[in-house]
Amino acid sequence: MLREETVFGPIRSRRLGNSLGINLLPTKGKICNFDCIYCECGWNADGRGDTVLPTAAQVRSALEDKLCALMLEGTRIDSITFSGDGEPTLNPEFPRIIDDTLKLRDAFCPDAKVSVLSNATRVHLPEVFGALRKVDNPIMKIDAPTDELAALINRPAPGYSVARVVEALKRFDGDFVLQTMFLRAPGFDSGTPEVLLPWMEIVRTLHPRLVQVYTIDRPTPMAGLQKYTVEQMQELVAPLLAEGYNIQFR
Repeated sequence: MLREETVFGPIRSRRLGNSLGINLLPTKGKICNFDCIYCECGWNADGRGDTVLPTAAQVRSALEDKLCALMLEGTRIDSITFSGDGEPTLNPEFPRIIDDTLKLRDAFCPDAKVSVLSNATRVHLPEVFGALRKVDNPIMKIDAPTDELAALINRPAPGYSVARVVEALKRFDGDFVLQTMFLRAPGFDSGTPEVLLPWMEIVRTLHPRLVQVYTIDRPTPMAGLQKYTVEQMQELVAPLLAEGYNIQFR
């Protein structure tokens, strides 16, 4: 499900309300340093027909035009959301684009939040962290508590380190959203003790302001994946709920 525009929507999001999407990656391809087995955009290898990244100037122009049109038609925006076809922080102009977006948000829809959905692989870079620190909702992903388990579910590019991601996320001092996919797959099950218990320790270490626990909702590139019910996920993370963590399920 590749996005064919740099600015798309708005779409109704269960987490973010009426969400206007921004895709900082190719409009006819996919670029990501993860190749998740559940990604709704498909495998990386299937989305390489386009490698052209939008520039900061192009993003600003497209966003300004869209926000102007939405304002004239009276459409309310709850969130301007960086998602798209892969990892948004891979765009080399990501920090500048965030600054431009915040200015446009303030001008057209000051009540809207700016959200970034990221796999957190580049949070250790000062310029990326600085940009993420400016947005309302930095939504950072950790699906697995070890590099070996991440290799099964996220299939990251060489050099990925869960420990490095955790250390980088500590710099948010809890002021971020942690997002985790719960599923059953060949060789991986989010509900087993080897996955669940160390993941809960990561949550305790980072103490994010919100944890989003979710499961499969759309077709996946790998066959045979199984979803969890909300009730099952609630039961699995019951210890964290009892400790007072703010957890959202979907």
